Amino acid sequence: MSCGMDKPPFRVFADTGLLTRRSFAKTTGAFAAAGLLGARAQGPEGAPAARKHPAAAGSRKSGYPFTLGVASGDPTSTGVVLWTRLAPTPFAPGGGMGAEAVDVEFQVAADEGMTRIVASGKAPAGPQWAHTVHVEVEGLQPDSWYWYQFKVGEHVSPLGRTRTLPPASAMPEKLRFAFVSCQHYEQGYYTAFDHLAREAPDLVIHLGDYIYEGGSHEGLPRKHNGRACKDLEDYRARYALYKTDPMLQHAHEVAPWFVTWDDHEVAGNYAGMIPKDAEPPGEFVRRRAAGYQAYFEHMPLRRSALPKGPEMLLYRGFDFGKLASFQMLDTRQYRTDQPMGDGVKAAGAAAMSPAATILGADQRKWLYDRLSASTATWNVIAQQVMMARVDLEKGPEAGFNMDKWPGYEMDRRNLIRHLQDRKVPNPVIITGDIHSNWANEIINDFDQDRKREAAVEFVGTSISSGGDGEEGTKRNRWIMAENPFVKFRNDQRGYVMCEVTPRAWIAKFRVVDQVSKPGAAIRTRATFRVDPGSSKLVPV
Repeated sequence: MSCGMDKPPFRVFADTGLLTRRSFAKTTGAFAAAGLLGARAQGPEGAPAARKHPAAAGSRKSGYPFTLGVASGDPTSTGVVLWTRLAPTPFAPGGGMGAEAVDVEFQVAADEGMTRIVASGKAPAGPQWAHTVHVEVEGLQPDSWYWYQFKVGEHVSPLGRTRTLPPASAMPEKLRFAFVSCQHYEQGYYTAFDHLAREAPDLVIHLGDYIYEGGSHEGLPRKHNGRACKDLEDYRARYALYKTDPMLQHAHEVAPWFVTWDDHEVAGNYAGMIPKDAEPPGEFVRRRAAGYQAYFEHMPLRRSALPKGPEMLLYRGFDFGKLASFQMLDTRQYRTDQPMGDGVKAAGAAAMSPAATILGADQRKWLYDRLSASTATWNVIAQQVMMARVDLEKGPEAGFNMDKWPGYEMDRRNLIRHLQDRKVPNPVIITGDIHSNWANEIINDFDQDRKREAAVEFVGTSISSGGDGEEGTKRNRWIMAENPFVKFRNDQRGYVMCEVTPRAWIAKFRVVDQVSKPGAAIRTRATFRVDPGSSKLVPV
């Protein structure tokens, strides 16, 4: 099969560096001989209807290395990243792999039966990066679905499904994507992920708190492994625990993910190089470096995100044709310290200081440049902490959360002004972090003589963090009364499913009634529409 390209079809990141290989196949080859072929039950749009892990019957023999599943991410119109980690004993040091590098075979096919192979090769996995592989496949067709699989010896991985983005010049008819955040393993089951996978979205966006770094606690639905994370082996073992969850694996298998972190991938409410709680000099820097390396190891990220000690470039953009332009932000790594000791406070001089930043200068310039240049119908800011300036004190006194955008008020105001002054088309902010659902109209409330809506913000609840939650509370009512730009608030667990077309943006808040026990049903708690040219939320 000819690829018709001048450059190699994929790149491999591994301990030995960046390798290139040209290897296409016309037949199923060795993977077919290993027994990967065979029909699977399908859900909507070809997604697996039920969990089948692994795909090849009988392949979970002693020493099975794919216990953490497979994933794909950061697609472009011609390529995608494929990920796996070898860990036959996932909670042991090094995942039970020892000190030797291992070649991991991979194949990419244009059909679920893996009969039309378009790319194949080997990726070396070694101990320096926890025996993970990040294969950057290139030369794929735009706006197309693909399937992929890994193999080591007689062992075959689960089957993954992924896709490429539309060409930059195209106007797609529709995009369906889900965004999620906050999946505390101890506090509940990942039931929402299983439902999300069955909905077969085009993309999944994870907005942070993929793991929680704390130690184990009694009396919760599940238990963490080991102590609070301090070093690289601690973080690796914690990711291994989370990634053994079959529902999380299912969600990774059905679509490519774009990921960014918040705080718990390192430590709660840290700011830049400053931990929330005092630590000896240099200790937090080493801890952040360990957390960043483990994050890169376990996410389907490109080599451009390769960490350098306690630094890692994670903000980046992607375009779903001309329909939607996405800006993936990092509001944790570059921020100054939270003003006035964190928590809910009145807006004092520290929160209003022009020197206080949640973005950092370089990321801010990158964001402003992308927004200014965009001609997309919808312009999405995908980020971690709530941007709406919500008063969290009942009554005449005002209080704002200093860990969110209102703690960095001038950065917040300047971004809103930029959206208005540059007439950025249809800005939509998607947010995680606070374990509750919100639908907010972002107003330029700092400028009373021109007060109007500048954007909309959808805040998604947690997958499991916070436990079961509840349908509605008195707190919801007074918060909405104090903040009339808040159109919806809810404390249940779940995710937000968005359907985006040139004519409208539809956001569905999908919730489960409990996570303390598995098996809860999914339902839509609220739905909102946004029309092009308007920053008003319309209940549906």
